[in-house]
Amino acid sequence: MTFGFFLCLDAFLYVFTLLPLRVILALLRLFTVPCCGLSGSRLLQPAQVCDVLKGFIMVLCYSMMSYVDYSMMYHLIRGQSVIKLYIIYNMLEVADRLFSSFGQDILDALYWTATEPKEKKRAHIGVIPHFFMAVLYVFLHAILIMVQATTLNVAFNSHNKSLLTIMMSNNFVEIKGSVFKKFEKNNLFQMSNSDIKERFTNYILLLIVCLRNMEQFSWNPDHFWVLFPDVLMVMASEIAVDVVKHAFITKFNDISADVYGEYRASLAFDLVSSRQKNAYTDYSDSVSRRMGFIPLPLALLLIRVVTSSVKIQGSLSFMCVLLFYLGMITLKVLNSIVLLGRSCVFVKEANMEEKLFDPPPSVVSSRANSRAHRTKHVHTTAPQEPTADKAGISLASEVSQPTNMAESAAPTLPKSDSDTFLTTPDEEDDDKIINADTGLEGDGLKHRTPKKDLLEIDRFTICGNRID
Repeated sequence: MTFGFFLCLDAFLYVFTLLPLRVILALLRLFTVPCCGLSGSRLLQPAQVCDVLKGFIMVLCYSMMSYVDYSMMYHLIRGQSVIKLYIIYNMLEVADRLFSSFGQDILDALYWTATEPKEKKRAHIGVIPHFFMAVLYVFLHAILIMVQATTLNVAFNSHNKSLLTIMMSNNFVEIKGSVFKKFEKNNLFQMSNSDIKERFTNYILLLIVCLRNMEQFSWNPDHFWVLFPDVLMVMASEIAVDVVKHAFITKFNDISADVYGEYRASLAFDLVSSRQKNAYTDYSDSVSRRMGFIPLPLALLLIRVVTSSVKIQGSLSFMCVLLFYLGMITLKVLNSIVLLGRSCVFVKEANMEEKLFDPPPSVVSSRANSRAHRTKHVHTTAPQEPTADKAGISLASEVSQPTNMAESAAPTLPKSDSDTFLTTPDEEDDDKIINADTGLEGDGLKHRTPKKDLLEIDRFTICGNRID
């Protein structure tokens, strides 16, 4: 949990520190390269295109957020009854998860459309609707988080603290909905990632609540110590609920605590693989897919709250802002160095170094999908081939079939302890998977429960040419 928290912090600080610098460098290249001549090269690299798109999304959404009145929203929510606010807060938590899942698909579609080479010039027009969809998503998600933060702020400022008590008890209701269900290792991995994202988001919401309250009391330090016990109580209840929930889930499902070391190694593998020269994806996008944490809406809301709460006047204030920005860059660089060093240690301990040079799961799956598609057309005369195969359905949709890829290929996957949950199938295993799926091999194999790899369960949608 701690390792995942600092991964989210690194991706969150990236939006404030390195992303503006990368956008400025990309814009300088965009304006200076045409003067010097292209010499047959691309105007912008795929990674620079994605940086510019992120920068434009943040600027447009911030200008739209400036028209949202935080004070009116606060008084509107404060006028509601306690039970109604409790229901609203629960609905916002569900909507936040749905928005995160759907939003990453929107951003992936935008990055893919913007960076994928196109044969016709008019195909570039498809970037425009995807861009406006991404802007609308980030704006709506930021508004949703703002309502969530405002509800939490109302709970802190209520006289009898009844709403805050009810919201804290909601964490213990989460235990009831999770402990008595059947969990496997992959499901527990997804739940752990979701808990890490939820914990980090709650900390940022508490920071926003403190900023708004301190502004109302003219930054009086005495008021901070009035808020501090409530903030500490909310954080402690969140940690206690996660500890109890995971302890009983592992107990009832007979899962060893060593599995969390495998989860940590899987997250470390994502970090190390994204730092390679020929990485398939940006690191912040990798964290977004794995944990469902999208930093853009949360960062946008924090920028909006800070700019409205802190007044900058005079040269001394600008110097303080510059020093604060340099301090954030220093924190980001130090955090990245420590995370990368620890991740290399975790990857070595899990014996996953050789897998760093293999293509990511999505690339393997897409390559297998194309091979399977070609092989099915070659063997169209086979009597055991179902009608759906003739239509060329994707490899992902065939998981539900009785003789699916995962069932037939289960004996061919590596059997070492470190590779059971932490490795991706090799290319030779891919060929066996395809042959088994088309009926050429494995007809006598028994039906088995499909086992998913930890590196595959996050449903990567990686743009293969994003980073050179």
